[in-house]
Order: sequence, then C-alpha cells, then structure tokens
Amino acid sequence: MKIFQLIVLFILAFLMLAGAFNHLYAPETYKEFIPEFFPETLAHMLSAIAEAAIGFALLIPKYRKWGGLGLFILMIAFLPIHVWDLTKDTPAIGSKVAAMIRIAVQFLFIATGWWIYKTYRTKS
Repeated sequence: MKIFQLIVLFILAFLMLAGAFNHLYAPETYKEFIPEFFPETLAHMLSAIAEAAIGFALLIPKYRKWGGLGLFILMIAFLPIHVWDLTKDTPAIGSKVAAMIRIAVQFLFIATGWWIYKTYRTKS
C-alpha cells in the first residue's frame, strides 16, 4: 500500500506542477474555462500559485497533509467551472462526454485530496 500511496502522490504532484507551469507558459489552453467576469491574467496567476504550492507540498513529507487539503479545496473550487463547461453547447474540453468524464475525474481528485489529508494528518 505504501508504494501505491507514493505513486499517487508523485503523479498528483507532477500534474499540479505541470498545470502551474502550463498556466504561465500556455494560458490559452485554459481560456475557455475562465468565466468572462473573472480577470484572465489573475485567474492564471492564482491557479499557477495554488497548483505549484500543492505540487511541492505533496512532494515534501512534512507538508503532504497540507498538499492533500489544498488539492481537496482547489478541486472543489474548480468543480463549478467544469459543471458550467458541461452546460455549454460545445464544451471547452471537447465533447459533452469528455465534459462528463472530466467531472467524474474531478470527484476522484476531490476524494484523493481528502484521502491524502486524512492519511498524512497524523504523520507530520
């Protein structure tokens, strides 16, 4: 089980750090996900900071519980964006099926963040 936990942690850390980098390197990737009323540059900067902080926290044993909690909170915060995307005639993610899968994956990320938090909250 320990090896499985580490694999999950490193995959999530990589995804968070890659997402943070991508918000700064290729922000157009996320353009359609950002509501028009929210300043686009601010959305990218806040997302990049949050995702980088979570990614690094997941890599450092002392801070893993906070990385898990951060992931849990961030994925809940992003959930309405993905539900909103599903309601569009043409979702930014591609198709209605892809948008539904993305929401299912979002719930998986939420659950995984909570699992990490609960697993590591007594270890640090």
